[in-house]
Amino acid sequence: MAAVTAATTAAVNVSMTVSMTTATTAALASDAGPPHTDAPGRVCPLRYRYGPQAIARADVREADTLYVVGGLYGNVPALDAIEAMARAESRAEGPAPTLCFNGDFNWFDVDDAAFAEINRRVLACDALLGNVEAELDAPGDDAGCGCAYPSSVDSGVVERSNLIHARLKATAARHPELLARIARLPMLARYRVADCRVGVVHGDAESLAGWRFDVAALDDPAERAWLGSVFEAADVDLFASTHTCLPAMRRLPTGSGREGCVVNNGAAGMPNFTGDAGGLITRIATTPSPHPVLGEVRVAGAWVALLPVRFDAPRWEREFLAQWPPGSPAWVSYFERITRGPAFSPAQAIGR
Repeated sequence: MAAVTAATTAAVNVSMTVSMTTATTAALASDAGPPHTDAPGRVCPLRYRYGPQAIARADVREADTLYVVGGLYGNVPALDAIEAMARAESRAEGPAPTLCFNGDFNWFDVDDAAFAEINRRVLACDALLGNVEAELDAPGDDAGCGCAYPSSVDSGVVERSNLIHARLKATAARHPELLARIARLPMLARYRVADCRVGVVHGDAESLAGWRFDVAALDDPAERAWLGSVFEAADVDLFASTHTCLPAMRRLPTGSGREGCVVNNGAAGMPNFTGDAGGLITRIATTPSPHPVLGEVRVAGAWVALLPVRFDAPRWEREFLAQWPPGSPAWVSYFERITRGPAFSPAQAIGR
């Protein structure tokens, strides 16, 4: 789970609930002060690091249609909508799509029933750890929420993220069987769709909480050499990621002169654009999408699209408020985004 730039910080904060101590209230109100790079929530634990060579060595899973679902964030109505989209494809074309939840499928689901439902349904599919899940069974709180927030995100956001994760961690501890299954999840996966070699990660090619597939990094000329090199090192044509809370689809030159692609779905369970309540997922398939798309490109013979997820937004708002009422950390940080969307546009996501 992560925010993005200073301009969108207010839209992607997180929070807690119930009565708060004076110290907690002060932490929620504070968005000022210099960031501490070694503070919980900013640290990227060494155990998160795998490198692109690990993606190259991973066992290959074959799929005709692959949905990559990042950042569900405990949104049950969004999960309902995604499963309905998959069933519609199955009825129309045959085999059901493969669903891969590439982390942070938990976040707002601190209610016991919601936590159990999200994890029961997600763990019936392919799933990877996100930083949220990776820290659920951590013995201490040194990494906080595990987001590895950059310095552009202010300290108040980070503090609230740690508070929300602490409450989620307490919920998870009441579900030891689910927690044990989550702990066994991998950090990455490798698929082949048509001739397209796909590396699925939560963060970037180096780390579970890496930020180099963030939209700002993808458009940074200083990152081009690294981006070109990791396609070759990971032996992939396409990276599918999430983590940064804002979507992006970018074609990029690789070290060998071929063209690769990074697609970051932003969030499946939260709005990604101003005035749009829906989420986004990534679809990678041998055929064009039967669903409306934000954008669709061909990569090594596969069709790659960002698909809007039109979930029941009023129902989700009610469920969110039942778990995170006004004044709680998640309400302070996220309610404006849930109701209005972040300061981001489809043109910024697609790069046109």
